Amino acid sequence: MTLTAATGPRARPRSSATRNPALRSRRRREWLRNLAFLSPWLLGTGLFFLYPLAITVYLSFTKYDGFVSPVWNGLDNWTFVFHDYPFFWPAMRNTLWFVVVLVTLRIIAGLVLGLLVVHVKLGNSTLRTIFYAPFLAPPVAGTLAFVFLLNPGTGPVNTILGHLGLSAPSWFNDPAWSKPALTLLALWGVGDLMVIFMAALLDVPRELYEAASLDGADAVHRFRHVTLPHLRPILLFAVITGVIATMQYYTEPIVAGQVASGQIAGSGNQFEPGYPNGSTLTLPQLVYNLGFQRFDIGAACVIAIVLFVLSMVFAAFLMRRGSGFLTAED
Repeated sequence: MTLTAATGPRARPRSSATRNPALRSRRRREWLRNLAFLSPWLLGTGLFFLYPLAITVYLSFTKYDGFVSPVWNGLDNWTFVFHDYPFFWPAMRNTLWFVVVLVTLRIIAGLVLGLLVVHVKLGNSTLRTIFYAPFLAPPVAGTLAFVFLLNPGTGPVNTILGHLGLSAPSWFNDPAWSKPALTLLALWGVGDLMVIFMAALLDVPRELYEAASLDGADAVHRFRHVTLPHLRPILLFAVITGVIATMQYYTEPIVAGQVASGQIAGSGNQFEPGYPNGSTLTLPQLVYNLGFQRFDIGAACVIAIVLFVLSMVFAAFLMRRGSGFLTAED
């Protein structure tokens, strides 16, 4: 007979937490204390993110006008938006155009201005003020100013171009020039990225530039092999935040379209967004138009979900790609 057979199966030793009520009580108190510290974040995330997201998903499968109770209609809203609604795909193309072009040019312009401000010694503070001040202008005021400046008939920009013998575009009144005009407006307010890049450039160790110069590196190679590696985390941050902000691009195109068309929306007057000819129509404008002008909240929720999914996909892709060139020190 073996020892195991003689003595029978050995009982598992109880854990210290099971045998010690005081230890269990202390762990419970620690768990409750940690939960109390996390409660502001949990409450805010639940009330202002998870609950609205769940309600939006639910309403996207219902017929709801904001006045009577929602009625379940399955995939009717999704079919309407993707198949029958003629403005969805043009708005999608315009939104993606702004994401690709506007975000890219803003980052390039912000980096160039940051380099300029860092390397210019005389009048440095004046340049910072001049380049950053437009960012402080309210979006509506800035858009109104640009519509006035780029007015095809009386605007000073076209007047100067006419005196120079150059063809003057119609800007916000021309479908081919409306998006470039909005891009110029976005580049005018690039002071926020300039400040971020300026701070990152000042953080690059001077010793690295000196060592590169001793090795015979010119300005281009110093920028490529010294400056750019230190800017990579900032570039990733600028791209992700720029994409998310551009996916919510609403105020500038809707105000520019209304003012350029001469149809200011007011009481009893409904303005169709996207002037001219849908060239400035974006997905956030469709959400407002469907939900608050046509009271088709179910279809508006579908487009809101599409915006949310696109933003998350872009952010996940950029963070996945960006993690490949971020070092441990970053």
